[in-house]
Amino acid sequence: MGEKAVMEVLNRVKPYLAMVSLQFGYAGMYVITMVSFNHGMNHYILAVYRHLVATLVIAPFAFVLERKIRPKMTLPIFLRITVLGFLEPVIDQNLYYLGMKYTSATLASATVNVLPAITFVLALIFRLESVNLKKIPSIAKVVGTVIMIPGAVIMTFYQGPAVFGGSSHHAATSNAHADKMRWVVGTLMLLARCWGWSAFFILQKFTLNHYPAELSLTTLICFMGTLGGAAVSLVVERDIKAWKIGFDYGLLAAVYSGVVCSGVAYYIQGVVMKERGPVFTTAFSPLGMIITAALSTIILSESVSLGSIIGTLVIIFGLYTVLWGKSKDQGDSAAAAKDGSNALELPVKNTVNSTTSIKIDSGNINKDLSNC
Repeated sequence: MGEKAVMEVLNRVKPYLAMVSLQFGYAGMYVITMVSFNHGMNHYILAVYRHLVATLVIAPFAFVLERKIRPKMTLPIFLRITVLGFLEPVIDQNLYYLGMKYTSATLASATVNVLPAITFVLALIFRLESVNLKKIPSIAKVVGTVIMIPGAVIMTFYQGPAVFGGSSHHAATSNAHADKMRWVVGTLMLLARCWGWSAFFILQKFTLNHYPAELSLTTLICFMGTLGGAAVSLVVERDIKAWKIGFDYGLLAAVYSGVVCSGVAYYIQGVVMKERGPVFTTAFSPLGMIITAALSTIILSESVSLGSIIGTLVIIFGLYTVLWGKSKDQGDSAAAAKDGSNALELPVKNTVNSTTSIKIDSGNINKDLSNC
């Protein structure tokens, strides 16, 4: 019983550990990518190399591990994969990189905090999430999602005095050279990126229902993203020299983001999404911003302002409100399914025309039959 209880706890904790670990991976990408941009890396080219690396790394595992369970490719599935390859690898990544160049890394990471709210709205529209305002868990999910938005706004637009850490050279230079119009355009790009990313999660959920091979789906998404990104890059960037890459920060950014943030991330998100849904997957995005702020303070000597701390506290409160609601919904669903499988009620009429119920414990029946 002890070992079984431990395994049950581990199975319940695994999705949380996976998503938290993934946020550490995303935080590392923010730092490494910003360093590569400071050394002249082209963001269009980086997006292509990133997904090319992811395709080459994940493809062998998909070929070996899923060759017996890989579903047959059909035209509807292929079209969905093609759209997925444009939504995140091409549209999302390029809007994110370009928006970060127009504004700042702080704003780029802060806008991700609206991702759970957008995904929750889209999930409601496509009936992947249900809300019953008569139940407290559903109210908690709605309230927690709403709370995250002002938290992100506070962190983005209210800086306040520096609490600890050094000065950020990148933030100072970017604010000095970016005019108001570029800042507005960049902010709109980052927000549009969040809508594209949320749509990617929703479509990925639908695709997994018909193509339940996570590694193969990840490989195909990265491959289609590589082709689409290369086509866009060849149109936008005509200089062939921009494609040259050596043993520098550009290569490090491409390999790290390709393996961790595209290949591994797509796979983990797909596995967790099949079990917990898209809202649970995106609810951990604010943690990536918190970890990024900590790493930036340590590695890049960036300062942490009072506004960042206040916004972080608000976001944490909203995040765990959503997770509490999700966990309660998950527990209620599991309990209902267990009760339905273990007990069947048969109506029986007695001699006085009243109806009684006989509970049949299917678990005990199976045990008695096995002893015969």
